[in-house]
Amino acid sequence: MNSITAAITAVGAYVPDFVLSNEVLETLVDTNDEWITTRTGIKERRLLKESGKGTSYLAIKAAQDLIKKANLNPAEIDLVIMATATPDMPVATTGVYVATQIGAVNAFAYDLQAACSSFLYGMSTAAAYIQSGRYKKVLLIGADKMSSIIDYTDRATCIIFGDGGGAVLFEPNYEGLGLQDEYLRSDGIGREYLKIDAGGSILPSSKETVENRQHFVFQDGKTVFKYAVSGMADVSEKIMQRNHLTKEDVNWLIAHQANKRIIDATASRMELEEEKVLVNIHRYGNTTSATLPLLLSDFESKFKKGDNLIFAAFGGGFTWGAIYLKWAYNKQ
Repeated sequence: MNSITAAITAVGAYVPDFVLSNEVLETLVDTNDEWITTRTGIKERRLLKESGKGTSYLAIKAAQDLIKKANLNPAEIDLVIMATATPDMPVATTGVYVATQIGAVNAFAYDLQAACSSFLYGMSTAAAYIQSGRYKKVLLIGADKMSSIIDYTDRATCIIFGDGGGAVLFEPNYEGLGLQDEYLRSDGIGREYLKIDAGGSILPSSKETVENRQHFVFQDGKTVFKYAVSGMADVSEKIMQRNHLTKEDVNWLIAHQANKRIIDATASRMELEEEKVLVNIHRYGNTTSATLPLLLSDFESKFKKGDNLIFAAFGGGFTWGAIYLKWAYNKQ
């Protein structure tokens, strides 16, 4: 028997109906479409506006899309990993609720939080469970309701983020397809540059923290941009080098959709042609944990069995990394 590798065998996705365009943002803060597009590549983003619905709603919808397309019996799922930076609530794990709601009655579940790298780290984790031989079907979901933590009077952040969810199914593969290598990094130097000040154990919620608007995302944009450009490019180049991949060997770059200039810088370091660089940031903005699976869903029909995909992400903390994966199927 060949050794087990962990392959993606199905994908699903969901984005809300409500579209927040750059033109609408012009009425909320001092900005304009040209400024946003030039600096970020974003034209619009989706927001979950319905009252009482959180990240779990996005995750459930994405998982149900996968289950329907793959004709999957959810009772066969062994594990649900919920990659998110915006759980429904503290303590009670969002992934557990999602697993129950989709009918994954035989699965255990938990949340994984590594900011915008959450889904990438989740790929590593899901693959390890599969490669252990103990689990056969691991559902990895990346979803975030970023609108719940964004201050729509802060033009530095409100132009960037959107809401969305995506899901992939990992299963054993004996043809050498699936996850081939990973290079994951982190550095606590980033703690102060992208964060929410209040609501954690250091600064619990209070009347003062609410009045001071300390429950919204703060980002030192220039610093985060600098680290993200170098970080994503470095790890993408590194994973190519240690797997002896040339630019001709790489079929697709699946990069975190935070900023078009960061994506371009990463592709440039890899010397990839533009047609190999998948982009949907103009449609969704930065959906944090959902960007990578949304790319897979949007461009699934382009992938061919055996294609070499390089995933790359960068997130707060700082967290970042790259994964080399061989695609395992042709879309029917």
